[in-house]
Amino acid sequence: MVEARRDGKRVIYKLADPEVVVLLGALSRVTQRNVGAVEKVLNSYFRERDSLEAVSRKDLLRRMRDGLVTVIDTRPPEEFSAGHVSGAINLPLAELKRRLRELPRDQEIVAYCRGPYCVLSYEAVAELRKRGFKASRLEDGYPEWKAAGLPIEQSSNS
Repeated sequence: MVEARRDGKRVIYKLADPEVVVLLGALSRVTQRNVGAVEKVLNSYFRERDSLEAVSRKDLLRRMRDGLVTVIDTRPPEEFSAGHVSGAINLPLAELKRRLRELPRDQEIVAYCRGPYCVLSYEAVAELRKRGFKASRLEDGYPEWKAAGLPIEQSSNS
């Protein structure tokens, strides 16, 4: 799509084909027509699920230390094995309904996944609440937890 040639210390770039401009224009028009619809769907989805109380990292850490919560990681097993919140149980969203009996009904459950916009934890909390569990989601996810230097584990199995 782009050609380059060296001119001393500079590199000069130019479009390899004038049709690239046509392509970019078409992409721009499609984006402009659809970005509003996509934003509307995303905003609606997350706004609806904002009623699912979020737990801060600091609060989750305190609740974990006091033995007040069960933490579930809703990511796939490969991601869980690569790293997860210390003490978390790997309960991928696709397995949640089938594995509900593994969860305590007398303790709050906090779910997390890949970050604040990852839908896995939102969906898990909604399903758990529908089935009578007291459930919340971590306000962000594993990457933020790890970046904050909080306790993590790695495992070879889930």
